[in-house]
Amino acid sequence: MSSAVYLQAGREKSLKRKHPWLFSKAIKKIKGKPGLGDTVTIHDNDGKFLATAAYSPHSQIRARVWSFDEKEIIDQAFFERRLRRAFDAREQVIIEGGLTGFRLCAAESDFLPGVTIDKFDNVLVCQLLSAGAERHKGEIVGALISIFPGCDVYERSDVEVRTKEGLEPTMGVLWGNKPEQPVLIEENGFKIEVDILEGHKTGFYLDQRDSRAALERFSKDKKVLNCFSYTGTFSLYALRGGCEHVTNVDVSQPALDTAKRNIEHNNLDLSKVDFVKQDVFKLLRQYREDGVLFDTVVMDPPKFADNKAQLTGACRGYKDINMIAMQILKPGGTLLTFSCSGLMEQNLFQKVVADAALDAGKDLLIMERLNQAADHPIAGSYPEGFYLKGLICKVY
Repeated sequence: MSSAVYLQAGREKSLKRKHPWLFSKAIKKIKGKPGLGDTVTIHDNDGKFLATAAYSPHSQIRARVWSFDEKEIIDQAFFERRLRRAFDAREQVIIEGGLTGFRLCAAESDFLPGVTIDKFDNVLVCQLLSAGAERHKGEIVGALISIFPGCDVYERSDVEVRTKEGLEPTMGVLWGNKPEQPVLIEENGFKIEVDILEGHKTGFYLDQRDSRAALERFSKDKKVLNCFSYTGTFSLYALRGGCEHVTNVDVSQPALDTAKRNIEHNNLDLSKVDFVKQDVFKLLRQYREDGVLFDTVVMDPPKFADNKAQLTGACRGYKDINMIAMQILKPGGTLLTFSCSGLMEQNLFQKVVADAALDAGKDLLIMERLNQAADHPIAGSYPEGFYLKGLICKVY
């Protein structure tokens, strides 16, 4: 018989709105002795059933909801149903974009807390970050094999956030063979290398697909600066858009080497591209000092805030880097700027960019808002699923 969690009076509101998290302070008592990732039922103060969840004794998020249906059993068939639904929701996007790389499952946003799965050609890459996801790893892999027979399944759960769940970071083959490096995926007519074994996150930033496509419209005859370029995929779109020149800047030489190969894979003009191994903050200041100007700047930095305590510092970082970006833009130039920090709310990010324009002595026009691609959906009951914010700005 499964263990049961009973809530303090009045603490059931978020669960009734189908939010998937239960925090430790909401719990009144626990019946039984649930272990790491064990399935528990959650009840309100009167004993009424609310949800079935995975228990996490080490985390402030003490339970993550699998289902609000009392009759639903958490087994391989459950994961197969959820994953098939996730794939069905994305199918039109996959077809329209000619995508062989896409996010299959976006954790809580696909009603599978802690389960992120990206499909790169014939390889499914899993990032299992919750105690419940770890507990049901076998069933998740079984469901994937059933839906995508013949695919290899590889784990990239090599992230420190797992320690909050009482889990060790881990990576390796879950099914089939170790992926042959590199894996080539297709996106909007481009061939792109993905480094599954060593790359960031699961190997590639699929969420910026729409933003990359947006850059193509602001590239014709333009001198483009691509900051934090990673494997250079923004530059592919700039080149196809007819840019005069594009400069990729990143601190990682392997990433820049991959960026060069990505251009070669797509038979684009390498003579129009520079690859600069440099700290972006330092290089921008150097460009400003030397009077180097660009027509278009892409500012896609890594996450600046992992928790609320870091948010004030993150705002300073975003403001500083956007201010200098505006100062090295020609009058009427275009800035595509992003924040992937989930804690940075959209309106706050817009305010930070606007403040950067004031400090830069520039007039700013926000032309468009960008966000994560459609294979990174946002569940109505889980607004935290919205994390990637982008602005296309004209700077005068």
